[in-house]
Amino acid sequence: MNQPDAPASTTFRPDFRLDGKVCVLTGGTGVLGSVMAQGLAAAGARVAVLGRRREKAEEVVDAVRALGGDAIATPADVLDQGALEGVRSDLIDRWGRVDLLVNAAGGNLAGATLTPEQTFFDLAPDAMRGVMELNFFGSFLPSQVFAKAMVDQGAGAIVNVSSMAAIQSVTRVAGYSAAKAAIDNFTRWLATTLAKQHGEKLRVNAIAPGFFVAEQNRRLLLNEDGTLTARGRSIIDKTPMGRFGEPEELLGALLWLLSDASRFVTGTVVPIDGGFSVFSGV
Repeated sequence: MNQPDAPASTTFRPDFRLDGKVCVLTGGTGVLGSVMAQGLAAAGARVAVLGRRREKAEEVVDAVRALGGDAIATPADVLDQGALEGVRSDLIDRWGRVDLLVNAAGGNLAGATLTPEQTFFDLAPDAMRGVMELNFFGSFLPSQVFAKAMVDQGAGAIVNVSSMAAIQSVTRVAGYSAAKAAIDNFTRWLATTLAKQHGEKLRVNAIAPGFFVAEQNRRLLLNEDGTLTARGRSIIDKTPMGRFGEPEELLGALLWLLSDASRFVTGTVVPIDGGFSVFSGV
C-alpha cells in the first residue's frame, strides 16, 4: 500500500511581528489611528505618526512610548507633497529606511453628505471635490512619496483604509462613498503595478472597516445619552454581530497585511465589519 507523500519541509513560520520596520501612519491622530499607532509599536514597528495637528501627534507618541514602543511625531498634511517628501527624508536620515505605510487619513465634509431633508441636487460640488481630495489623493500622494523609498529598498507594504461605504450603497454619504470606492480600485491597481514593475516584495492591500464610533460619526450613530440614533439602529440591525466595532479589532488584519505572514497577499480589500457586508438584512 502506497504511503502518502510526506509534507514538504519549510522554514516559513507565519509571524505577525514587525520588529525594526519603519512604518508611516497617516491619520495617526484620530481615534482609530491612535489605536493603530499603539498596535504597530507593540508589534515592534518604529512608528511615524503623521497628522496635521502637531500637539495631537505628540500625545499619540507619548502614549506609544509609555507602553514601551518607539514612535515620533511627523506633522504634515497628506495633500502637501513637499511636506511628505520632507518627512520621508527625515525618516531616512533618522532610521535609514521606510518599510511600511498605513493610509488612515480620511474623513467627510458636510456639503458632501445629505441631510434627511435633502436630495442629490443639494450636494455641493466643492465639498464633493474636497472629500475626494482628502480620501483619495490623501492616500495617493503618501503612497507615491513613501513607496519610492520602498522601491529603492526592494521591499515594502502599504495598507489603505477603505470602508463599507465603498462596497454597498450607504445613504447620505455620497462623497465619502465615491472616494472610498476609488481607494478600492487604487489598491488593486497599485498592487498590480508595483509587483509587475518593481518586484513581488512590494505589496498593497486595504482594510474596509464597518461601523466604528469615531469623532466624525458619533452624533450620527449615538444620542447624547449613549442610546442609538435611528441611523445607528439601522446599522446594528444590518450587522449580524449586533454591535459597532472596537478600534483594536482592526489590528489583527492590519498587522497580518503588513507582516510577512501575508507575503503572498496583494491587491485585496479585507472587510472588518461584523458581517455587515454579507448580510442582506432579511
